Amino acid sequence: MKHPERHRSHHTGWLRAAVLGANDGIVSTASLVLGVAASGANARAIWVAGAAAVVAGAMSMAAGEYVSVSSQADTEAADLERERRELEQFPEHEHREMASIYMERGLDPELAAQVATALMEHDALGAHARDELGISEALSAKPVQAALASAGTFAVGAILPLAVAMLVPKNAVIVAVGASSLLFLAVLGALSARAGGAPMIRAATRVTFWGLLAMALTGGAGALFGAV
Repeated sequence: MKHPERHRSHHTGWLRAAVLGANDGIVSTASLVLGVAASGANARAIWVAGAAAVVAGAMSMAAGEYVSVSSQADTEAADLERERRELEQFPEHEHREMASIYMERGLDPELAAQVATALMEHDALGAHARDELGISEALSAKPVQAALASAGTFAVGAILPLAVAMLVPKNAVIVAVGASSLLFLAVLGALSARAGGAPMIRAATRVTFWGLLAMALTGGAGALFGAV
């Protein structure tokens, strides 16, 4: 009977972008709302600033992720093309290189050579990409996926503190947005840790601490400049 195994490493690409987007959406929008509210601005100004933060932040996240991951994808493509040429021009050298990789992992020379032969006969470029370059289908760069995940999750995260700001009275905005945003961050940290198989309390504490710091500093700046 086959024993089912569940591994989470194939979630790494989209999970990283999604968590980063949602976290940044909550922290940046909540911080901006708190900063504007602390300056003494009226409710309309707070809402306008928050709405602008949602749109600008989502587009910024999408563009940043796309450019960043596209650069990674270009590097991977260049490495694969170079490896393809080396396989065509120096097959024996590449075979020895693969065998040495498996020897470093604990196989004896004869078995390492056999494994290298079998894998290269099946898919030489795929074997070298995976074992020499560390490029696999699950972990390869996907720019569009990363951009959409970042933009979408940023917008979802950013709407939460903005919605709170619009639902509560003006004199309760700072307390309500600050407290609810910390709760949102804690839940996000716990859920992302669960999805990735990591300790939930540690992740929740980490994102909550940095969110609290960002909101405190931005609120302090708003209060300072509002007073001036």
